[in-house]
Amino acid sequence: MKLKEKFVLRDVCGKKVLMAQGLQSIDDGRVMSLSESAAWLWQEAQRQGDFTVDSLAKSLCEEYDITPDDAQRDVDELVTAWQTAGLLV
Repeated sequence: MKLKEKFVLRDVCGKKVLMAQGLQSIDDGRVMSLSESAAWLWQEAQRQGDFTVDSLAKSLCEEYDITPDDAQRDVDELVTAWQTAGLLV
């Protein structure tokens, strides 16, 4: 999987949000608020480029004190939300 390039992570009033950027995105107007860990995962997905739920879950375990099962479940839920929102290629 890959993230769509037209979405960027911004800090707005102390909150992490994903926003569509560029002239072609004006009508889109999508904004998604992210928790600290979800924002970290977005940045990790950008760093990895072509990522999987497994690769993000492994990275999450390395960064946060979380069990592999919990990481897998949380990342799977987040990636599903990103897919539903049209944030992935």
